[in-house]
Amino acid sequence: MSIKISDFEAVIFDMDGVLIDSEPLWKIAMDTVFSELGSTLQKSDFQKTVGLRIDEVIHFWNLHESWGIVNEEAIQEKIISKMEDLIAANAKPLTGVLETLTFLKSKGLKIGLATSSSSRLIRIVLKELVISDFFDFTHSAETEDYGKPHPAVYLTVAKKLAIHPTKCLVIEDSFNGVISGLAAKMKVVCIPEKTHFPNPKLALADFQFESMRDLLEEIRVI
Repeated sequence: MSIKISDFEAVIFDMDGVLIDSEPLWKIAMDTVFSELGSTLQKSDFQKTVGLRIDEVIHFWNLHESWGIVNEEAIQEKIISKMEDLIAANAKPLTGVLETLTFLKSKGLKIGLATSSSSRLIRIVLKELVISDFFDFTHSAETEDYGKPHPAVYLTVAKKLAIHPTKCLVIEDSFNGVISGLAAKMKVVCIPEKTHFPNPKLALADFQFESMRDLLEEIRVI
């Protein structure tokens, strides 16, 4: 099935693993902070929580590993601060991102951002990648009652863009993100994050591409 970009009025991007190669940075940040707690988790273990908010990730591992952390917010602050440093030192857009944003803007589509990452990380990513001006609205699931795979973050962005969900195209990289977009009644493109193990469940997405550049090549000609 081919994508006809004329079928949509808005494109809503996930951030981590879609705009920026930040998943390896998240693994470094979590490994660093969790190790201070005596964690023996491997970076590969973090795939289980990809797409969740960081507070949900911390709570999951706190229970799963019986760390007994009382102040999970303090751990969250340490990880986000570490991420800010890592992004500032390593930020660059993934292949095809700048070209795709430019193309969508030229077609007059609304462009949104719906991420599980905090507003602090949204600001630093958009600043470091110099892409803030492309977005009509950006939103973090940190302000929602539920994070992905719940559809709330996508529905909020669609509402703020004043676009019906069925006229929105979502670009995601994780299973939780794909489920979130589908649950919002949006069409979903999946560009799998390359450091994850292949996940056959990603076939649930309406469309799948190897890179943003491949997506761009298709929507330019359809």
